[in-house]
Amino acid sequence: MTQETRTARLTVLIDPRKKAVFERLCAAEDAVPSQVVRRLLRRYIEEHLGRPWSPEDVPLPKRKPPRRAGSKPRPTRAR
Repeated sequence: MTQETRTARLTVLIDPRKKAVFERLCAAEDAVPSQVVRRLLRRYIEEHLGRPWSPEDVPLPKRKPPRRAGSKPRPTRAR
């Protein structure tokens, strides 16, 4: 299996008590929370795809070029 590139960030807001329980459960199985979340995400994706997932399945989105300092975003046109 190919190593996944871990460069995207996902911010999730949860109840602080739920977070504390989650962290204790992760520690009990000697795993850091990010490992467990990646495992849960992979399982969720595979359940919905109906097959094992690999990083090559979905091409990475193209990155937008960074805006220049001081530039304003382009206005969007109504359709």
